[in-house]
Amino acid sequence: MTASHSDNHLTALYVGIDLGTAGCRATAINADATILSMASTDLPPALIDGNARYQDPLLWWQAVERVLDELFEQVDAAQVKRIAVDGTSGSVLVTNAAGEPLREALLYNDQRDPVYVEHLKAMAPPDNPVLSPSSGLVKLLWLSMHVDQSLLAHYLHQADWIAGKLTDRYGISDLNNCMKTGFNAEHHTWPRWMDTLPLDHAWLPDVQQPGEVVGPISEHMARRFNLPAETLIVSGTTDSTASFIATGASEPGEAVTVLGSTLVLKVLGPSPILSARYGVYSQPLGDLWLVGGASSSGGAVLKQHFSDEQLQAMTPQLDPEQPTGLQYYPLPAQGERFPINDPHLSPQLEPRPEDDVMFFQGLLEGMARIEKQGYERLAELGAPFPRRILSAGGGSVNDAWTQIRQSLLGIPVETAPNTEAAYGSALIALRSEKLR
Repeated sequence: MTASHSDNHLTALYVGIDLGTAGCRATAINADATILSMASTDLPPALIDGNARYQDPLLWWQAVERVLDELFEQVDAAQVKRIAVDGTSGSVLVTNAAGEPLREALLYNDQRDPVYVEHLKAMAPPDNPVLSPSSGLVKLLWLSMHVDQSLLAHYLHQADWIAGKLTDRYGISDLNNCMKTGFNAEHHTWPRWMDTLPLDHAWLPDVQQPGEVVGPISEHMARRFNLPAETLIVSGTTDSTASFIATGASEPGEAVTVLGSTLVLKVLGPSPILSARYGVYSQPLGDLWLVGGASSSGGAVLKQHFSDEQLQAMTPQLDPEQPTGLQYYPLPAQGERFPINDPHLSPQLEPRPEDDVMFFQGLLEGMARIEKQGYERLAELGAPFPRRILSAGGGSVNDAWTQIRQSLLGIPVETAPNTEAAYGSALIALRSEKLR
């Protein structure tokens, strides 16, 4: 629901900006965490060249300008107290001292030069998230070799750069974005093994907790958006972590399953867990750790067999009280990493009954078993088994699937009230006042 200017008179506002590669969103909330306005805009598609995925970062800033302009047509910018920004994990760029990009930004899924991964394997701990062709550190190594190093001053993540544009303070980042760039969140330091890399440590950002103050809005940005000079920009997080925060999950044992094209599982625990074998990694969230893994199973499998119209028509015919007995392991193609690590695992979709509804329900039951197996795998590695699961993604609205999952998991399964990353960032901005 959107409130008018008169409704917001003297109401403190907190703004979250969510920046992805396909679009940008902004949300304004009040001190009660009620959403007062939302705005969004699309971004042009990423540029693709082989395994390279890149984008002009100036497009990001133009999108931020559009969503803030739209947002402040609905609420009074003069009431904004704090702003936080989230961005896609691993989307990075390098800039000069003034924050001007030295070349295009490399996106989260850019894997242009895996040779650096082999180089890092000799230095980094075996379960470190930098040991991926798309990690932030791999991209930093590549970028540092493909720009004029005499101009290079800052290595920044997507969210860092936008916060810098708003404050004129560059070189500041947050714990979550820096994890895949090598930062040790447990000890809050850039690790010593990075000292041997061909990098100037002055390029690396100072790392803050999400919600710590980056700085006040710059004078020219305050004028640009009619914001008070006292408006503070605070450190944000990654888009996935912001989405988790938006669900309201905050206690150990609370989990979120994203039922999208793939199945993504995350549970809050007391300590970090890393397992390169299963693609499991952890991000700090306050005093807790967000432990997660992702299966290749999910909605993409359903789309291979049925149209959206067919799925919609069959859903009311599902009967969770009558299990099909079909023992499927639904995958879109050969290969699985979590909860089973087997690059040769083939989809198990036989026998296929003549009844399409039964086949559909069998697929959903198979995914529910994968979800259970995934949380059991995380528990084996040391995470708590969930005591409550909040569902996000397109599949979360399927009540029959929720019933199937709850019956199999034996714990409460609910639809998350909100999963928008921009709302999660707005909550960071709101809660940041308590960090003072």
